[in-house]
Amino acid sequence: MKNINIKAVLFLNYFVFAILLNSVGTVILQVQQNFGISKSSASVLEGFKDLPIAICSFILASFLPKIGIKKSMLIALLLVSCMCFVMPFTNTFWVFKLLFATVGVSFALIKISVFTSIGLVTETDKEHSSFMGFLEGFFMIGVLAGNVLFSLYIDDHNPESTRWLNVYWVLGGLSTLSFLFLFFSKLNEQEAKSGKTDLLGDLRNSASLFSYKKVLFFLLCAFLFVLVEQSFQTWTPTFYKEILKVPTSMSIQAGAVLAGAFALGRFLSGFFSKKFNWIYVVSFCVVGFAVSLLLVLPLTHNIHIDTNTSWMNAPLVVYLFPLMGGLLAPIYPSINSVILASIPKYLHSAMSGLIVVFSAIGGTIGSIITGFVFQEFSGQQAFYLSLIPLSLLITSAVFMNKLKINPKK
Repeated sequence: MKNINIKAVLFLNYFVFAILLNSVGTVILQVQQNFGISKSSASVLEGFKDLPIAICSFILASFLPKIGIKKSMLIALLLVSCMCFVMPFTNTFWVFKLLFATVGVSFALIKISVFTSIGLVTETDKEHSSFMGFLEGFFMIGVLAGNVLFSLYIDDHNPESTRWLNVYWVLGGLSTLSFLFLFFSKLNEQEAKSGKTDLLGDLRNSASLFSYKKVLFFLLCAFLFVLVEQSFQTWTPTFYKEILKVPTSMSIQAGAVLAGAFALGRFLSGFFSKKFNWIYVVSFCVVGFAVSLLLVLPLTHNIHIDTNTSWMNAPLVVYLFPLMGGLLAPIYPSINSVILASIPKYLHSAMSGLIVVFSAIGGTIGSIITGFVFQEFSGQQAFYLSLIPLSLLITSAVFMNKLKINPKK
């Protein structure tokens, strides 16, 4: 298979950052128990992760190819490796803020580099869309593995135990392995560079993307999707712990089930994108998720679960809630692939930067709003609110589908 080595590197890098990024839900739950942090205060960890992603992406996106795609990914992996090896020794909340800020900056470098690289290792629009779906699916496999990994280090009998911090030894080792794998791999970056432009020209190219209505509707779609997705991923462990009253380790494992559903949905999107127009896939997923939300959330009211409950004897709703993620999953890779395949390859870095920026802002706002409503009202009402951005998402996607991009020469 062509470019198999670098494709494997992209999968591994995405896998590592899937674990680190999406551990925020587990960490939010644990810092509440370890350090007595409130839900609204703990929710700022999402901001410490997402705002550095947005800021770094905005600054670097237009000229990252000139810095070097491979070099950027190596820097990112080195930063998170060092931070992970520090975490087992921490006992204060601010260090977690520093951890997620580091992960955020590093992920900005990784995601722009990976999205830009997809155009370099694929040859057709359908291959691009399919690879994007599989890559995002593998990302969710990383989220699943991360939740399972963290749950293995949780002490259900001593909620204040910080033994779970030892998981960062494993994550540091995995990041270092990914660094070495990438270091010895080759990537031809020439097509991603616009040799005729200087820094000012690169910035001008990036700014030109805002002149296309299709890009504007896409950015709104990306913002709204991640707002919904991140609120579910971040607050599912807390929802299971406080609303469904299951053990802490099982609450974190629920995040793994959610990630598994996302992974399945995104792998399937890799197949569906070859057979159906993207707008049909996205519309089906948005409507299906909204309907399942209205059917499943009422089942979580007034539920009584024994403290000895496990996955072997849990009520049906314990399984149904995270499985909804399978419907939400195909949306993001579908819309990302459509917009990237619509523009020249030398603009992929700039477009990837905008994707990361608007996704990060959406994730931060979604998590903070969900955390506030969860604390002041209830977990159910927090998730019911997602129906509003979902309705705006499908409307924006319809407009996006009707528009074309004719890049200016």
